[in-house]
Amino acid sequence: MKTHHIGIILNGVTGRMGTNQHLVRSILAIRDQGGIKISDDEVILVDPILTGRNENKLKKLAQKHQVERWSTDLDTALADDHNQIFFDASTTLLRPAFIEKAVAAGKAIYCEKPTATRLDEAIRLGQLCRDAGVKNGAVQDKLWLPGLRKLQMLIQQGFFGDILSVRGEFGYWVFTGDHDDQAPQRPSWNYREEDGGGIIIDMLCHWRYVVDNIFGNIKSVSCLGATHIPERHDESGKKYTATADDSCYATFELENGIIAQFNSSWDVRVRRDDLFTMQVDGTLGSAVVGLRDCKIQTLGSTPKPTWNPDIEQAIDFYEGWQEVPDATHYDNAFKIQWELFLRHVVLDEPFRWDLMEAAKGVQLAEAGLQSWKERRWVDLETL
Repeated sequence: MKTHHIGIILNGVTGRMGTNQHLVRSILAIRDQGGIKISDDEVILVDPILTGRNENKLKKLAQKHQVERWSTDLDTALADDHNQIFFDASTTLLRPAFIEKAVAAGKAIYCEKPTATRLDEAIRLGQLCRDAGVKNGAVQDKLWLPGLRKLQMLIQQGFFGDILSVRGEFGYWVFTGDHDDQAPQRPSWNYREEDGGGIIIDMLCHWRYVVDNIFGNIKSVSCLGATHIPERHDESGKKYTATADDSCYATFELENGIIAQFNSSWDVRVRRDDLFTMQVDGTLGSAVVGLRDCKIQTLGSTPKPTWNPDIEQAIDFYEGWQEVPDATHYDNAFKIQWELFLRHVVLDEPFRWDLMEAAKGVQLAEAGLQSWKERRWVDLETL
């Protein structure tokens, strides 16, 4: 049996997303399944080491999940040749310095998005990896969500005919900490611009790779941001001023003529099927997509409503939609991309979601912020 033992530095994964999605549901899930089977006589095995600044958090997390290695000394972990991959899930403002260190140590780089808060910095980091010849990638997890995979299958099959428009609704109510028993469920830095926070830099990076990869390249953006809630409470209960945008209302024009509208908000109460839903309308059919589900309505089953506000609506618009069944087993989206990146590092298989690709998300966010500030459409240059 040919065995590839890959040491992976997991930096800054003590936060909720890093712990749940990257450590537990990705790397430890790969470990517990016996690695990534390449063939009957070849396998990739993962050996994580947790790194960060808080010794107590690292030790507690490592003990809870039976991770043997953890350290507050990132330089020593980077100097260990056994550790071939550096992954970063720390805050955005800290990420460039960590990536620079890891590149200098010759490690393959994998990190969360956004890769930076400014486009020039995102491009610099991507070019740094290219110049050093290190393999690199950024998380673009939503492409492997079951709902979006079903949507991509429908597009491949020509279900929609010509796609006309896309409308996405994302968000939920993030508690401000003003009341007992309703503690904030997101970290306070998300709402401070000086700490790299803001929903535009966070979510427009997601919408860039979702739209580009599924519907077509974004040509221009019109965006309005808002800080609807001016004060919140931090992790210690102290009140602070929210300096970053907490809501974003964006319209994208695609090169192929499709119009996409995405609303993102941490100040909205959910009355839809999921925290994120997206409706796609085409000449032959429509789909409503969630994180896991996908419902469709064909042209032949489309009802014929007429406008008459003086009588009760006779049509139940939730009828006439068909659930797309699960066509396969859908693994965790983060885990799927982790496995692809590991195969890229070990076997040199293609992996196109690198840091230069991730820079496109930062480009869209920066253009969105510019559009909001200048109150106009902003065109995207080709990177």
